[in-house]
Amino acid sequence: MRIRALAATSVLALTIMAPQAMAEVKFGALYPFSGPLALLGEESARGLEIAVDEINAAGGVQGEQVVLARGDAVDPNQAIGEARRLISLENVKAVFGTYSSSRSMAASQVAELSGIPYFELGAVADDITERGFTYVYRTNPTADSMAKLIVKMLVDKVAPALGKEPGDLRIGIIHEDSNYGTSVAGHQEDYGEEAGLNIVSVQGYPASIVDMSSIVLSLKEANVDVVLQTSYQNDSVLFLQQANEAGLKPAAIVGGGGGYSMMPTAEAVGTDLIEGVLDADFTQYAVNTDFTPGLEDFVAAYRDKYGSDPRSGHSLNNYVGAMAILQALDEADGLDPDAILKAVNAIDIENGTTAAGYGIKFGDGNQNERAFMMGMQWQGGKLVTVYPDDAAVAEMAITQ
Repeated sequence: MRIRALAATSVLALTIMAPQAMAEVKFGALYPFSGPLALLGEESARGLEIAVDEINAAGGVQGEQVVLARGDAVDPNQAIGEARRLISLENVKAVFGTYSSSRSMAASQVAELSGIPYFELGAVADDITERGFTYVYRTNPTADSMAKLIVKMLVDKVAPALGKEPGDLRIGIIHEDSNYGTSVAGHQEDYGEEAGLNIVSVQGYPASIVDMSSIVLSLKEANVDVVLQTSYQNDSVLFLQQANEAGLKPAAIVGGGGGYSMMPTAEAVGTDLIEGVLDADFTQYAVNTDFTPGLEDFVAAYRDKYGSDPRSGHSLNNYVGAMAILQALDEADGLDPDAILKAVNAIDIENGTTAAGYGIKFGDGNQNERAFMMGMQWQGGKLVTVYPDDAAVAEMAITQ
């Protein structure tokens, strides 16, 4: 009897002393983790992962540790299937994503019909927040923001540097033909017309294109001064290489989007071809940090977690958006959809107070009305911020 009593006491003591597992709350992380957009999809997801690490280290969301269930949005159809799986089988409280506009358009509709909040942290097509959806929110700037910034750079900086009036510039617009590229190019035409720019060519192409020689030739024959390209990585590299081979040398190339903001693109084409190329995109890392408080801490966390420098500003912008949402949810009255929406609608973060520079406040269509893009240029093998002036760390360099 004595042995049994001791054994029972020991078991009871072990039970009392054993640490209790912390409760968990699950969210979806829906990105293209494989396929042609995997590089920036994975880079975007890393920003969300760092935000989760930070919120968990601070106690989690409402005392529960955040767990991410991954969904691989290889293409729009797969994005739909993965969104359904995350919602119905993984029982996520909300979905974060998605980087690609076409995939976001498809997956967010599933979330809307299911009454599950969907937080877009990186896709820019205007349509995402123009459908009147209740449960879909976007923290990042849009295609409209990108096009507006590009036109302002042409008018304010590029034309004066070339000693020309904006209307004297011959502009060629090329773009991949999904929601993303089409949205940006359409706004470039509209804003360009308002600014009196001379747009001589507009051409779309599939992002999977393997030969752009005919597009390059047409731009050369049009004697363009400036080429605007909205693209992913592969088509950015292809255009720069084939333009060089054909002797197309515009006074300025202005990229819009992930392809032009990535170090792997610069490595693929070489420093000579990328030098002087402009880019309008999410906040990058060579920027006035007085304007982007917390950016250096993010870079340090990225290096600690992944063993390298960030490959693009997509991770930074996903981090900023995710942190704002997760911090708001920590203050929510529960995690049912209505409580989540109430907490998110109350977010009011001023410009100049986040690592991306822009603040967060949701307006019409649940779009972050404070989000904006910046202008960068490849100089000496680095992508440095050159526009607007209060965020710049270098002067824009344009040579004829």
